Amino acid sequence: MRKVFFMAAFILTFLPFGEVFSATPFISFTPEAPQQGEPVMIVIENAKLSDIQKATLEGRMIKLFSYNNKPTAFYGIDIIRKLPKYEVVVTFKDGSSVKRLLKVVERKKVEEVFSIPKKLGGDTLVSQKNLVTSLAQENAILNKISTSQKIYWTNKFTAPLKEMVVTDKFGYSRNTGGYVLTHKGTDLRASEGTKVFAMNDGLVKVVSEGRNYGKTIVIDHGLGVMTFYLHLSKINVKEGEMVKQGQLIGLSGQTGYAAAPHLHLSIRIYNISIDPMKFIELFK
Repeated sequence: MRKVFFMAAFILTFLPFGEVFSATPFISFTPEAPQQGEPVMIVIENAKLSDIQKATLEGRMIKLFSYNNKPTAFYGIDIIRKLPKYEVVVTFKDGSSVKRLLKVVERKKVEEVFSIPKKLGGDTLVSQKNLVTSLAQENAILNKISTSQKIYWTNKFTAPLKEMVVTDKFGYSRNTGGYVLTHKGTDLRASEGTKVFAMNDGLVKVVSEGRNYGKTIVIDHGLGVMTFYLHLSKINVKEGEMVKQGQLIGLSGQTGYAAAPHLHLSIRIYNISIDPMKFIELFK
């Protein structure tokens, strides 16, 4: 018995590891079950980017890139999307494939009364109509921003402020006298003139000043990811400029639809607005 035990142990110890365990590709999600309005990081584990032919979500192509030496993609869950599950399919060049369902959790609806600043007309019927009309015009311009099909960054995304204190959360509805507007960004505490930094390497696509969004910077980081910095008092970059992560791009303020100084931060993934704080959490 002792000889049999010794030989079995010897075989188990010295067999090549790959012959005992096979590393099978699989799909991981972070977070595992995102809410409506949240981003998700999709990672194909135990695989190389060069081995993958394509990846789809509900039949639509999703762009993969290498992050931490793993094939990775971002996807933004629309805040109003009703579909509770998404099927992700990854097809490899050898013809094999892996699939996984991504479960989406419904976001609790919250609505609050919100006043229009006096500088924009206050809470009158005229200013309410002007707000909705001008917002539609400004959003139409921002929605046309194109994103590069190549990735500009290699390091993780970082915060745009040295101190991140949320004063108004993402995703709730603002009732401005009969018009309900979804807050598709996060307001961060920032006194007038607080330094605002680029969250990652990218290309400055927009430098503008609008009635509602005030002085605005939009940075394209490639493959659909764009960061938006609103209500600034000063802008330190120009359209077409390449910026580096942590570069000073402007100063916070209260231009546009803002009752007090702060930084409104928005992030879009292929034009889907997602919770900026949840996006930053993906890199912790």
